[in-house]
Amino acid sequence: MSRPSAAPGAELARELAAVLRGEVRFGAAERTVYSHDASNYRHLPLGVVKPADPDDVRTALALCRRYGVPVVARGAGTSIGGQAIGPGAMVLDFRRHLGSVLEIDPQARTARVQPGTVLDDLQRAARPYGLRFGPDPSTHSRCTIGGMIGNDSCGAHSLAWGRTADNVEQLELLLADGTELTVGGRLTGAERAALREAPGRVGELHTRLQEFTDRNLAVIRQGMPQLPRRTSGYPLDALLPEHGHDLARALTGTEGTCALLLGVTVRLVEVPPARALVVAGYPDEGAAADAVPALLPYGPLTAEGMSADLIAALLAAGPRPPALDRLPAGQCWLFLETGGATALEAYQAARRLADAVRRERSAAVALVTDPVEQRQLWAVREAGAGIVTRLPGGGEAWPGWEDSAVPPERLGDYLRALRALLRRHGLRGVPYGHFGDGCVHLRIDFPLDRPQGAPVFREFLEQAADLAVSHGGSLSGEHGDGQARAELLPRMYPPEVIALFGEFKRIWDPENLLNPGALVDPRPLDADLRFVTSPRRPLPLALPYEQDGGSLVKAVHRCVGVAKCVDPTTGVMCPSYMATGEERHSTRGRARLLAEMLRGEAIPDGWRSAEVREALDLCLSCKGCASDCPVHVDMATYKTEFLYQHYRRRPRPLSHYSMGWLPLWLRAVALAPGAANSLVRSPAGALLKRLGGIDRRRVLPVFPPETFTHWYRRHRAAHPAPAGARPVVLWPDTFSNHLQPNVLRSAVEVLEHLGFDVRLPEGPVCCGLTWYSTGQLGTARRVLRRSLGALAATGVPADTPVVGLDPSCTATLREDLPRLLGADGRPPSERTRTFAEFIDEHAPDAPLPHVRLDAVTQTHCHQHAVLGSAADRRVEARLGLHNRVLDSGCCGLAGNFGFERGHFEVSEAIAERVLLPEVRAAGPDTVVLADGFSCRTQIAQLADGRRALHLAELIARELRADG
Repeated sequence: MSRPSAAPGAELARELAAVLRGEVRFGAAERTVYSHDASNYRHLPLGVVKPADPDDVRTALALCRRYGVPVVARGAGTSIGGQAIGPGAMVLDFRRHLGSVLEIDPQARTARVQPGTVLDDLQRAARPYGLRFGPDPSTHSRCTIGGMIGNDSCGAHSLAWGRTADNVEQLELLLADGTELTVGGRLTGAERAALREAPGRVGELHTRLQEFTDRNLAVIRQGMPQLPRRTSGYPLDALLPEHGHDLARALTGTEGTCALLLGVTVRLVEVPPARALVVAGYPDEGAAADAVPALLPYGPLTAEGMSADLIAALLAAGPRPPALDRLPAGQCWLFLETGGATALEAYQAARRLADAVRRERSAAVALVTDPVEQRQLWAVREAGAGIVTRLPGGGEAWPGWEDSAVPPERLGDYLRALRALLRRHGLRGVPYGHFGDGCVHLRIDFPLDRPQGAPVFREFLEQAADLAVSHGGSLSGEHGDGQARAELLPRMYPPEVIALFGEFKRIWDPENLLNPGALVDPRPLDADLRFVTSPRRPLPLALPYEQDGGSLVKAVHRCVGVAKCVDPTTGVMCPSYMATGEERHSTRGRARLLAEMLRGEAIPDGWRSAEVREALDLCLSCKGCASDCPVHVDMATYKTEFLYQHYRRRPRPLSHYSMGWLPLWLRAVALAPGAANSLVRSPAGALLKRLGGIDRRRVLPVFPPETFTHWYRRHRAAHPAPAGARPVVLWPDTFSNHLQPNVLRSAVEVLEHLGFDVRLPEGPVCCGLTWYSTGQLGTARRVLRRSLGALAATGVPADTPVVGLDPSCTATLREDLPRLLGADGRPPSERTRTFAEFIDEHAPDAPLPHVRLDAVTQTHCHQHAVLGSAADRRVEARLGLHNRVLDSGCCGLAGNFGFERGHFEVSEAIAERVLLPEVRAAGPDTVVLADGFSCRTQIAQLADGRRALHLAELIARELRADG
């Protein structure tokens, strides 16, 4: 039970904290983090409750009712219309603790889950039975079932398996007045009569709902457009007699405005054992959309549209995915998936579909049957929500007109008219989406970060709404309305229907306690925008932010809330969130805090902010977000900036002096390594840890009797380089040089075996990472300048490659060196290569030893984020190594992070997620490969005595064995 801080609503916070098992958070940091979702809006809540169980939900709601505080239910916070935030509200975070799959019934093909259950968790639970939940939005790895019900989510396979509303069996409801009831699907007349006779508030509710429906049959029948993707407004037509007075369906898509969920029973569908993918290419998106109606009778599971604009945005964001080579000629592509009981059946269905595509002479087609290639192509489509927030030319694009839908047969005309509307307003966007259902995703470069942005935003949305309605469409096709579109509902529905929406909400929530302003009596669409158009007090910056026009505001606004960083199952991003499960420790949460700090309202202390410092304290600077985040939020850089500004001319944490300056201390230790070893192993070692801010459970390193550079001088004196050998400069990074010199010695052995003349810089060098990561930028720049001077004095041609052995040091030279030194840092940055990259590029045909062994590899997070590992895989293939790369993310040590006092538990938890269990389970003859010094140290200290090798050590060992 947490202790609430003195903040607005402190009395309510005290009462909540006294009775709830879950967390109660009323501080500025938590309120800031939960003031955003994936929309354009910002609403500071009164506080946040993370209920531990359904009783916590009941109690929190009762107390909020007593205090008159509105309640907003939240899942993953990926709502694009602003449905998951509310001003002055109590946010109930269901995802934190209420995410269990309670039961799978394979015979009935149903699942009962808690509302915070993540979709992928449900899919994993259903998979052993050959079942799955049909809807599959691109946020499936983090969106919750409760959130999907709130917005009536759909996804790529809704063509085959329907929307969420089509797959809900029962909803267990908690009303604002504390009433609980369960509603299900279609009802007979006798069942409806029985419900009217139920005692108390339940019977009254059913009576009022049935009277409401009977009184308004004609208005509902005539006023609700019929199309596959209509998720705007309340689905009142589900109450009609011909639809069985289906209350579960009527409440799906109501955006948490009518009731809270305590439990959900959903229907499951059978997974086709085999699938194939037809990719059809067309001259433009209009032609692709025009082709869809003729293809739907062939029964594809999907008909997804993706234009060349999206591919251009993808290529602008990063390296070209090999899957793009499978796209046929064209400027827009349809992804048409087929299924079958066997691979042959799926292939035959795909062949029939492909033949139908070819009847359009302008179309090209590719048929993909390999499951790996299919997944790679689908990954491109799934990345769209994040990719298109950055347009190919580098401009920013925002939600607003995110998911309009029209009848599929009118989609081509609608897309052409929508493009014309964009041109008239001088706006750009990248349309893509569910063409088979007539639904279009579109993010647009509204100038929302400028004062004139809001009027442009409003004018376009009003005209776009009229355009969609004129084509028989809906403002929203799967994400709901929220603040972004609810104000526009009168353009889609007649006044009589708008009045019924209000009456329907009042039947359920007469006190307007649940998510007020989201659908009924909505807030203006151009109010409460989250963008900082004029910061109260511009803050000084030390780093260039060259990709964001020199603006940290633009940099943190890269985060649009799609929340890939709160997917705890795979990848590098975000290790601290994976360990703590706390939103403020995610990349998204930290970006929100930095944005609020720059705004200067809820967090008014600027660079002195304690809230931002606390959130960044558990950031490992792994750089995973810089590569894995679809919009490349670079939290490691932002943390460096913050630490520099926060501690400027102020005392720093002890660890910044001990480990931040470790390269200097190691040079001193090298003068008397034996004495240093005796000291750290004596009782004084504990004192050294305490004085250095080092966790007492960490083992201090053993200092070798000789540094690598000392060995190299002896080695070169005894073994001069052969005449004519090609020179290569080996960068003797601080940690390998002073703590694990065998890694560098092994590299020399391998490179000389391959015929190279290995040189060292003329003097001590250091990449400066320990100073850079702790925000000591002045020292980092001085160290790098001296190091570049030593490198320049080596006496080799200016284009001689520089080989780095440690990935973190090599990544610093590759990426951060130009950031710190500008143009002076670019030439050495461009020359820098990893050990594997150098062998792959400069000795592609050289014979390497055969290593007939099994291996598991821990990829250093900086290598994953900055350098890449393709060369490593090619070199391993040449070795014949049977290697398995772990999907383990960051090892958890991350340089000084895991040694610092207060970080041990998080460091260990990160390592225990995947890395340590995999290493312990590896057979005794399995080689554990880890090029990172931090990774090898973490394994040595926590993996029960296993030792990891650098790739250079493995190759050198095999050369000696062959030798």
